[in-house]
Amino acid sequence: MSNDYEFVGPYRLERTLGSGSFGKVKLATHLITGIQVAIKIMDKERINELNMMEKVKREIRILHSFHHPHIVRLYEVIDTPTHVFLVMEYVSGGELFDYIVRKGRLSENEARRFFQQLISGVEYCHKHNVVHRDLKPENIILDENNNIKIADFGLANLLEDGNFLDTSCGSPNYAAPEVISGRLYAGPEIDIWSCGVILYALLCGRLPFDDENIPALFRKIKGGLYRLPNFLSKGTQSLIPEMLMNDPVKRITIPEIRKHPWFLMNCPPYLQVPWEEYEKAHMSVAFNKSEFLDMLLRSVYKGLDRSAVIAAISGDAPNSQIKVTYELKLDEALKVERQRQICEAHAVVKGEPCEEKMFRSGLSMGVSRAKRWFLGVQSRKDAAVIMIEVCRTVQALGCEWIQENDYCVRCRQLEKEGTEVVTEMRLQLYKVQEHAYLLDFQKLDGNVCSFMHSCGMVIDCLQKGLSRNAQLAHVQMRDGL
Repeated sequence: MSNDYEFVGPYRLERTLGSGSFGKVKLATHLITGIQVAIKIMDKERINELNMMEKVKREIRILHSFHHPHIVRLYEVIDTPTHVFLVMEYVSGGELFDYIVRKGRLSENEARRFFQQLISGVEYCHKHNVVHRDLKPENIILDENNNIKIADFGLANLLEDGNFLDTSCGSPNYAAPEVISGRLYAGPEIDIWSCGVILYALLCGRLPFDDENIPALFRKIKGGLYRLPNFLSKGTQSLIPEMLMNDPVKRITIPEIRKHPWFLMNCPPYLQVPWEEYEKAHMSVAFNKSEFLDMLLRSVYKGLDRSAVIAAISGDAPNSQIKVTYELKLDEALKVERQRQICEAHAVVKGEPCEEKMFRSGLSMGVSRAKRWFLGVQSRKDAAVIMIEVCRTVQALGCEWIQENDYCVRCRQLEKEGTEVVTEMRLQLYKVQEHAYLLDFQKLDGNVCSFMHSCGMVIDCLQKGLSRNAQLAHVQMRDGL
């Protein structure tokens, strides 16, 4: 993206917070209220090149409809001929993953606080017929008060009554057995499994299922092969196995988690029941919206008719600046009430940060940032040389293959009789930075285990072929179904 944008609508763009596949994320200030937001700037040409427009639209549709204290807010979407600007809640505390790596295993009180917030957010998704499908500490971010926000709904799916999902999504370490086995699943139960993995990571500072060899990792997950450390309390020693239950039918549900004694300890009032129940029953008492609106009419809405403002706030008009301004100011005010409840529930002196003392065990997540998302080969060689090696590799492995373009190969492995496809995949090379390339493995046909086995063989051969300059790093594996 060019640097031509200094202002987008009523927002002044400031420093870059990060970069993604489709563009940058910028810190920005809403000029009417002075509130900081994060704006995800997405290049339409790049989105279409990667054939990801449906994924982007799905994430926008989901986030636009959500309003939960532990899910990142999407305030508005600004569409231009070349870019899409997603105006989102600015969450300043970084990823939960980095927090765990930095702190080591957490105390049970702090782990429980994160877990209570996570379960409330996931429950809200499920009540709105959305399954996240990629829950992991990398997709959970922390605000300035160390409260969590669930983010990245790009792999989420909308559920319909009676329908089962069959696509494999997310990260292998957090994937449920039914997902990696390619079986049909209803949806919510795979998020429960991922929450169980996250709870284990919070309490132990490492993952329950971890292995650099993907087939070995899958065997551990499908066999439920993990160890519960003896330093865990009886409460967590009973809850974690119920969440990491291999049989999805027997796996604990969110209503059952809510009744678990370990979950109920020090639970703030707003997390003791589903969010919408609490909001309906208590927010009118805890927070006077009429007085709040009067305050806005005296300040940011100065000169506007009250009935017109109420109509704009209540309406569905997209990108209404009256409504966006109201929601920004309302969220800012509600944070104060929620933080008061959190601090009271955890017996923290008002005004002090709600953070428990960490247990520093010297443990870490056991994986580097590069290796937690991807496995593969990164080379300093030219892209053309890498693609030649890719073609040699798939040919040496006995695959049928065609080169779709200079940087994309489509290949398939047949069973020994040569009639039935074992796995079919597309290998696409992307330049992610100067002298660094990302090879994307997309499954087109076949089951997940066969696909992962084929990926492993290709990676192994590529490592040998590029061994002089190779490093373990970026190969993304995703499902194209």
